[in-house]
Amino acid sequence: MKLTQSSIAKLTSSKADAIFFDDDLPSFGLRIRAGGLKKFIVQYRLGGIQRRYTLGSAAALTLEQARHKARKVLVDVGEGKDPAAEREVQHAAAGLLFASAVDDYLKVCAQELRSRTLAEYTRYLKELWKPLNKLALDKITLSIVAANLRTIAEKHSSTQANRARSCLSAMFAWVIGEGLCSINPVIGTNKKKENGPRTRARTDTELVAIWKACPQSDFGAIIRLLMLTACRREEIAQLRWAEIDHDTKLITLPAARTKNGVKHEVPLSDAAMEVLQTIPHQRDILFGHGLNGFSGFAKAKRALDKASGVANWTVHDIRRTVRTGLGKLGVAPHVAEAVLNHLPAKLIRTYDRNTYEKRAALDNWANHIRFIIAQSEGANVHKLKRIKPIPA
Repeated sequence: MKLTQSSIAKLTSSKADAIFFDDDLPSFGLRIRAGGLKKFIVQYRLGGIQRRYTLGSAAALTLEQARHKARKVLVDVGEGKDPAAEREVQHAAAGLLFASAVDDYLKVCAQELRSRTLAEYTRYLKELWKPLNKLALDKITLSIVAANLRTIAEKHSSTQANRARSCLSAMFAWVIGEGLCSINPVIGTNKKKENGPRTRARTDTELVAIWKACPQSDFGAIIRLLMLTACRREEIAQLRWAEIDHDTKLITLPAARTKNGVKHEVPLSDAAMEVLQTIPHQRDILFGHGLNGFSGFAKAKRALDKASGVANWTVHDIRRTVRTGLGKLGVAPHVAEAVLNHLPAKLIRTYDRNTYEKRAALDNWANHIRFIIAQSEGANVHKLKRIKPIPA
């Protein structure tokens, strides 16, 4: 399109990132990012690699000023220079860039943290704090960190913002210890106010609505398995076929994959086995496409919320719901806690050896789910007598 000062003022985009190239000067264009931020850019190819060079904000440069800068960049490219690479070198010369420090810190973390914690740190630093990547460590100030924390809280949640804040602070403490900078810019920023601990279990009606709305997809299978096993989200999202024994109908989660670092044996009901039978056995991991299992919970859950009509619930609510439901079915408290892998290590080992007690509990729970689903569909079923408590 032909860029003019008036067209630039009117341009908007519904996309998170859009570029409008100028008809008069090829490779020169206007980039609009999420939030309406507009910057002039020039795009070029050098050595078979496409590069993009930011010229400046549309609020600070006129169109003609930006075109003039773009022409100079393209002249340099024609002489074999790489302006984008030169700028990166200049940034690095000013001090260690945040992105490089993150890579160094995560290498250290990989030797000290459990895989699950390392994955969380990686997400916080490489995704949530990505806007800091091209800043030198000594150029990152309290105000920059605070502004990004507000953005994280708005886009994700206060809880995610607080965890990202703690992770960033830990990284800067390490950076200071390595002598790479002298100030932790996280110190002094405010923690976000979080809701109190969640205590709500879902009703049978809500449980049925969620179950029936589950899509025929990895996400749908994960949600149903969570309902039938009371496992934690990542324990199922990262499930391996090697952890499942089809003959004994048992999942064995190694200590490295549980929150408390204790091996957890999860008996599988017939209903859970039926869900597993719908999953293609094509590779080592059941769900997702990467090595870390299924991702994309937020988007998939929004779709499930809309389809089910159940709002204001979390995936972790399922775990609380199963625990509450087991109590209502008469399952002894210590057995119900063993199902959730909540008992002290010695007792967990006891109830892993006596899996028949946990199996009976989860079989009763699966039967309850079958009953409430059948009842919701108008089947000729009646309220069953209360199941006798499972022997301790």
